[in-house]
Amino acid sequence: MQPLSRRRRPLLAGLALAALALAGTSPASAEEPDGAVHFPPVRSNLAAKPWVTVSATRAADLAALAVDGDPATAWTARGRGPHSLVLDLGGAYDGIRKVGVLLPDAHGTYRYVVEASTDGTSWETLADRSDQRHPGRGEEHLVARPGIAFLRVTITDASPGAVVGVSELSVWNYLRDDVVLGADLSYADQDDAQGLTYVVDEGAEPVPLLDAAADAGMEYVRLRVFNDPRDERTGEYLEPAFQGPERTLEVASEVVERGMGLGIDLHYADSWADPSKQAKATAWRELPFEELTQAVYDYTYATVDALVARGAVPDKVAVGNELINGFLWGSERPQPWFDDAAWCGTCYFNHDPSFVSQPGGALLWDYWGSDDPTEQAAYDAAWDRFVTLQASGIAAVRDVAAAHGEEIQVETHVIIDDGRVDKTLEFWDQFLTRLHARGQDIDVIAHSYYPDWHGTPEHYEANLHAVAAAHPGYAMEIAETSHQSNDWDGLPVPNSPYPKTAEGAGLFLQDVFRIANDLPDNRGAGVLVWEPANWQEMIDWSSSAWPVLTFHETVEVYEASDAEHVVADTVRRTVRVGDPVQLPPTVDVLDADGTLHAVPVAWDPVPAGATSAPGEVVVAGTTVGHGPVTAVVDVVRRSLGRS
Repeated sequence: MQPLSRRRRPLLAGLALAALALAGTSPASAEEPDGAVHFPPVRSNLAAKPWVTVSATRAADLAALAVDGDPATAWTARGRGPHSLVLDLGGAYDGIRKVGVLLPDAHGTYRYVVEASTDGTSWETLADRSDQRHPGRGEEHLVARPGIAFLRVTITDASPGAVVGVSELSVWNYLRDDVVLGADLSYADQDDAQGLTYVVDEGAEPVPLLDAAADAGMEYVRLRVFNDPRDERTGEYLEPAFQGPERTLEVASEVVERGMGLGIDLHYADSWADPSKQAKATAWRELPFEELTQAVYDYTYATVDALVARGAVPDKVAVGNELINGFLWGSERPQPWFDDAAWCGTCYFNHDPSFVSQPGGALLWDYWGSDDPTEQAAYDAAWDRFVTLQASGIAAVRDVAAAHGEEIQVETHVIIDDGRVDKTLEFWDQFLTRLHARGQDIDVIAHSYYPDWHGTPEHYEANLHAVAAAHPGYAMEIAETSHQSNDWDGLPVPNSPYPKTAEGAGLFLQDVFRIANDLPDNRGAGVLVWEPANWQEMIDWSSSAWPVLTFHETVEVYEASDAEHVVADTVRRTVRVGDPVQLPPTVDVLDADGTLHAVPVAWDPVPAGATSAPGEVVVAGTTVGHGPVTAVVDVVRRSLGRS
């Protein structure tokens, strides 16, 4: 079993299930009564995911009622058993730590078995309650088995008169240790040059940004690289050449020295490259296409080789940035792109005809699906040029890795615009097919996620799942995401359920962590927050005094999102009217290393007269170092069925 936590330091000692929605997609609140903001570990109920399917050996048309999030509904089966309910999770998961079984009849005594499978054929028992002798509505079972792709609950027997079935089956997936949480901190160099320092924990000494990132539990830093950095508005060359290859060597070395993973994001431009602008590097602007292709190879090889020689071996290299519209745009794409934008009406690449004097790697989406043979030919030709350039950069990374005996992953990074998953699916279909034909491949499929442009978390998750399903075998990364934590205007972030506060930003980021973690077959590789110290920053300006900046509590998500342990913290009991309530002295706990043990519970007193009439009684309990627990007691009439 993989441990639940590696470098990130879990801050919360336990999980309060009663405070979370049944579907488990987000905590109800991260704010404590004292006003401080804290975040629970990330988890979600896979049974509620839209790609999960459910079947049953009897009354299959009712099977979905067992995963509809409504305890009042149930899958029920009649006739001689045993009867089984099966969940197909759509892929394997290593982070499942808890399975909750809620049964329909508080009067009933149920005997059942919970099993897991990797293939839906061979089954392993997770929990065996086939000798159950006490009535009750179910139990939470802690598990430590990797690779669960199917779950089966089999009701082997029930007391006379009990409704046979399952009201709710929940499958709790916790954040895997190998989902890497980090950030793009490309401005670290400029920050240091300005003398900026940062405080993560109250009362701590201010430190440079990379130290603060490591202290906060960030595991990975991405650095963007411009060929010959220029000011985007004026075209003036930067001095020093921040974010150029030579300065990147220095910053990359500092990242690795601090024990964090390193990602390199090559823009192949002298300034920002994104979906709306992908200017060639100035030195390449008039190169014939064949020479441009060679320049991409040579530059990529030299940049990555220098990093490796410096001892700053990248874990991953992105060959371009947000490439949905191609990169290294040339004569195939009309210019300028920002003619109407006052903020960039004089950008150096806008009006210089040399940038479009030769072909480049722009994609011609206007011709996608055209019935005009000429337009379709242009569409295909653009794809060929784009993939040729990409293949050249990918080959360079592979060649450096081979020459040094290192393992360096290659990533291609695009976006999924809100309502345009069809375009992104076409991108990956065209790109991967043509790339394979050239004898190249990538390791990681990456996308940005900004709710302003890419939709709600639910919409984005559905889109990401569609891409993952269409192209199995690739790791999936959310290479950029962000959410404002400073509420300057009182307005919500578009497409976000959370406000622009430290708490809201943290809860949003945990939703994004969840989305990556819940991709089937453990394909979610990681999530990177984009420039949390500089853009939609996590900085608490009310507690900052330039040049010492203090991070909001939002930054706690890096450490808080791992579960140090998982607690079976919802206990169910059934008693007859007038009988005393007997609660268990202990509950089970699953530690990070997979060890299962019991911890004592101190229960609040049961209210006087609590069992004098049928109904439900809720009793709170506490454990030392493992958080709160809750007992739900069903009080039933004395005509209980016999086991």
